[in-house]
Amino acid sequence: MIPVCRLADLPVGESLRIDTAPPIAVFNADGQLYAIDDTCTHQDASLADGWLEGCLVECPLHAASFDLRTGEPTCLPARRAVRTHTVTVEDGMIYVHRTAEEGTAA
Repeated sequence: MIPVCRLADLPVGESLRIDTAPPIAVFNADGQLYAIDDTCTHQDASLADGWLEGCLVECPLHAASFDLRTGEPTCLPARRAVRTHTVTVEDGMIYVHRTAEEGTAA
């Protein structure tokens, strides 16, 4: 369980990057919290720096878009999903529960 920040410190429509290995991005999308691996699968860009619309985040580098619920890309140039992680809130604090990696990326 990785502590992120107080829920009050992540307003709706905002995101933040957790400097873990690999980095994780946490988003407050319309009051729902999501966490995904922070690096775009198309090219090295921080998704926490992207544009959030509903539960989609657009990569700031080449406009690839990912569904925060599934990690799946919704358009090119990204072809591979980003890993998603479970988010919980306990006593007003946001926590990320890292999902184990599944083998090596192809």
